[in-house]
Amino acid sequence: MAELILHHFAASPFSEKVRLMLGYKQLAWKSVTVPHILPKPDVVALTGGYRRTPFLQIGADIYCDTALIGEVLEQRQPVPALFPEPGQALARILAQWADNMLFWAAVTYNRGHKEAGPNAGAPPNELPKALFDDRKAMGFDVDWLQPADAAPAYQAYLRRLSDLLRDQPYLLGAAPCIADFCAYHPLWLVHVRAGGSLDILRHLPAVQTWVGRMQAIGHGRFETWEPAQAIAAAAAAEPLPPGQGPLRDTTLRDDHGIALGSRVTVTAESFGLEPSEGELIAATNTHYALRRIDARAGRVHVYFPRIGYVMKRA
Repeated sequence: MAELILHHFAASPFSEKVRLMLGYKQLAWKSVTVPHILPKPDVVALTGGYRRTPFLQIGADIYCDTALIGEVLEQRQPVPALFPEPGQALARILAQWADNMLFWAAVTYNRGHKEAGPNAGAPPNELPKALFDDRKAMGFDVDWLQPADAAPAYQAYLRRLSDLLRDQPYLLGAAPCIADFCAYHPLWLVHVRAGGSLDILRHLPAVQTWVGRMQAIGHGRFETWEPAQAIAAAAAAEPLPPGQGPLRDTTLRDDHGIALGSRVTVTAESFGLEPSEGELIAATNTHYALRRIDARAGRVHVYFPRIGYVMKRA
């Protein structure tokens, strides 16, 4: 099977989520570090415009968004499961809440707490200008984030996690599932990267212990690659036909009146609004796929989850 190539950077919390999932499944992978900010020519060569971090490459197939990456890893290595039965639906719902509500509350708390990192508490105009301008261009308008409002929400969310962990080691039982990985990475951003637990976690020992369990999973076995190696791997491979890779669903769901073979763009609903353009080769209940040709990467197929993304005729 083609190698798993994760395009990420060390400080990215969503990358940490995927690194831990790879470690949990004991999958070997290649590590390609991407820039924190634009320009990202090597990223765009593979994705066609999408520049959120991370994304996963398998040969000439590119999988965008950590929600979709989780599905790909589950098919690649079903055991141990990220989506175990029974309770798969509940795990997905909790994971989506964690990736959105919990994550943004944690980010805002992080910015407003003097102990929560090197830039915490700094007004937007005191952040490194290049980083501030880049994130604002992505749609993250830091002006609306109010730490005084986020702190109570974040504390309430942590108490809910504590309630789930009162009588079990992980959020939904005896083993971690997708919900644990999605809930962990916002706390990793605030607490683990800050160099240790803060007072807010000392009052929630069940959460603090769970954070330690998740951290101990580790990142598995990986080898560092240069971006040029990843692009060469794509150019040397042929993308798999839709349905023959880890995403098996090929049933067309046409909610847009756009036929397969049309030129389309796929764009995130929020945060990171750069479109990827290509030929539509799949539009199912769960995902979109585009066929693209790049001068360096060759022909690639780029996949996006349906939830959280907008497709339009190019």
